[in-house]
Amino acid sequence: MDPSFIIAQLISGLTMATLLFLVASGLTLIFGVGNVFNFAHGSFYMLGAYLAYQTVSSWHTNFWVATFAAALGAGILGMMAEFLFLRRIYGRSEEGGFQILLTYSFILVIDDLVKLVWGTEYKSLLRPAGFSGSVHVGGLTIPTYNLAIIAIGLIVVVLAWLILSRTRPGRIARATAIDREMMNAMGVNVPFTMTLVFGIATALGGFAGALAAPLRSVTPGAGIEVIIDSLIVVVIGGMGNFWGAWLGALILGEVNAFAVAFVPEWASVFSYLVMVLTLIFKPEGLFAARGVRKV
Repeated sequence: MDPSFIIAQLISGLTMATLLFLVASGLTLIFGVGNVFNFAHGSFYMLGAYLAYQTVSSWHTNFWVATFAAALGAGILGMMAEFLFLRRIYGRSEEGGFQILLTYSFILVIDDLVKLVWGTEYKSLLRPAGFSGSVHVGGLTIPTYNLAIIAIGLIVVVLAWLILSRTRPGRIARATAIDREMMNAMGVNVPFTMTLVFGIATALGGFAGALAAPLRSVTPGAGIEVIIDSLIVVVIGGMGNFWGAWLGALILGEVNAFAVAFVPEWASVFSYLVMVLTLIFKPEGLFAARGVRKV
């Protein structure tokens, strides 16, 4: 087998893993700190893609500026959703059921709003200037934009680890994950912390959507596919575990890349197969401890 083909698939898998990690890390952060499973997290990924498309196509903004604007927009909308809706169901005995119903309703509302504003046609976004070509290494051709995404993912991993483990806000978030009531008694503004965490998490989802826009079509319903893959990542890594999300995304990205290359008609099955095997042999996930507490 050609070694260059193997390396190309590895890079393709790393690219997908990076995008999945950006989404899954936000999902993990929300669950790890607030014990909330945001079923609509994929919708913020979709919003990020549309916001980046709108910013570039209508206002002719630099792609990277549009990407950060999309992340900011998704984060603000996420904070509004937490402040106006999710905050009102914390502490109820039926909280889990309310969370699922409420966040699922967000999916329906956001999808319809996207169709109303941007229509149902597929949108496309060109790769940013300077990253539309390829790097040639021997007989291997590597798209420069894929390398940029991988580099960005590594930067996010390091920054997230530093923030969670080395800064006061990070320590507050980790402590809130352990005992919300105690932190409230100590004078920490827990509701604000929850809103801020939700905003950061949804911003990560929007950032991933904006980065993915030049690689795939921007279309309504894109959030459903990514939330399913992100859920698989979270299950593999361990619910609420940051490093588990990274490892889960890496496993799923590479499995999908090689499955598409060798058995494309069965590619989607392999994602679920990895999840099933994980649930059989390690049902709590590869990293059992809850995420932000163990970063």
